[in-house]
Amino acid sequence: MPDARRWRQATRSWARGASHPGESAHQATPAPDAALRDAAESLVSAALQALTLDDASAWTLYADRLSAFHGDPRTVDLTLLRRLRSSVRTAWERGWLPADLARHTARELSARHRSLLVDSIADELRSYGAATVDDRWRAQLEALGADIWWDSDDERLTAWRARKAVSMSASVKAALELLRLLAVLPRLAMIGPLPGTTARSDTSARRAPATAPDQRMLGKVRALLAKAESTEFPEEAEALSARAQELMTKHSIDHALLSVSQEDPSGPDGCRIPVDAPYESPKAVLLTVVAEANRCRAVWHRDLGLSTVLGFPADLAATEMLFTSLLVQATSAMVRAGSQQDMLGRSRTRSFRHAFLNAYAARIGERLQAASTRATQEAATNQDLLPVLSARDEAVDQAVNDLFPALTRGRARRVSNYEGWIAGRAAADLAALQSNDEIPSATP
Repeated sequence: MPDARRWRQATRSWARGASHPGESAHQATPAPDAALRDAAESLVSAALQALTLDDASAWTLYADRLSAFHGDPRTVDLTLLRRLRSSVRTAWERGWLPADLARHTARELSARHRSLLVDSIADELRSYGAATVDDRWRAQLEALGADIWWDSDDERLTAWRARKAVSMSASVKAALELLRLLAVLPRLAMIGPLPGTTARSDTSARRAPATAPDQRMLGKVRALLAKAESTEFPEEAEALSARAQELMTKHSIDHALLSVSQEDPSGPDGCRIPVDAPYESPKAVLLTVVAEANRCRAVWHRDLGLSTVLGFPADLAATEMLFTSLLVQATSAMVRAGSQQDMLGRSRTRSFRHAFLNAYAARIGERLQAASTRATQEAATNQDLLPVLSARDEAVDQAVNDLFPALTRGRARRVSNYEGWIAGRAAADLAALQSNDEIPSATP
């Protein structure tokens, strides 16, 4: 391999330079540190190439050579850290947000790799002034726990190995595997400014309260839905859930009118919401109907296990809140239904749950749309309302077209389990529309 030849040449050049200290200074022999850095870089490139080619023997060879690198072992550490920092920045430029990247790393590799990535995210983002980092980035960094916990940058991987109780070999392989994953990330739609590129102006800071969701309103919605979740009476749950959606719709309308009255030029924003296996297709449908009821649009990235949702800030907050709650409730109801078998004792659990979630999404869509329609009709006496809502819908649709010019609509899979369909619609009729901290999680 070319990288292997460069490594051998670099180490031979360093050896020649060390054995002849009296050679004249004008000769091209590199200094020991430079030669070692070149050797480490070549070995890293060769190891990554072996990973790409799925060449197990070459991968083991180069990983072992890096783990047992001659000279100062920090040479390898610093080489890997430089590459990780550069790769994280490239991921931002491809449209990935910190939370997306951390989740994808854990999904494709492991928690160990995620830990290494989060440290690299903290390392990269500390070089930007706070005023040049978007609010959502700061919130995601806090949620990830991305902070500078190590004492010395040169000793960061040494400290990480001690913290995670892993060997030099394990840390080298983890860093290389992470670098490989970052190198093949697909490009995502860019939502929000990159760190370091846009500072919040005084004008945008003053307008922030007008575009941010009203936390008091969200508190009322959460209270309504928590009560709906706890009641044993279906009619009461239905009424409380519908009332919550109406509140959200009215809040969205109020935001629209307030933005116009303040001449607020802010347009659609975006967020990403996980859509995890199993049964990811009906889960994506559920997110779609929740988004549409709240004047947003959801685009599912099937291979990445997430959706990009576009809309105005208050509507995005409502969409994420409702979808999270509904998914928890659907999963809990589905698990309570237990395993399913046909008359011959063969398992029908998967088809039952697939039908259950599809029916659940369809019925939830009907409920939310009815509640949204009622709220819009009640507010339609305001002559300024309909043009504003129409303009917002057009703005969101245009944002989808701009960010996803080649978007295609997928076909829903056929539902073959009648019992699951009936059970899913029944569960949707009982569903509240928001989670709270007391709801236990359940895995199908």
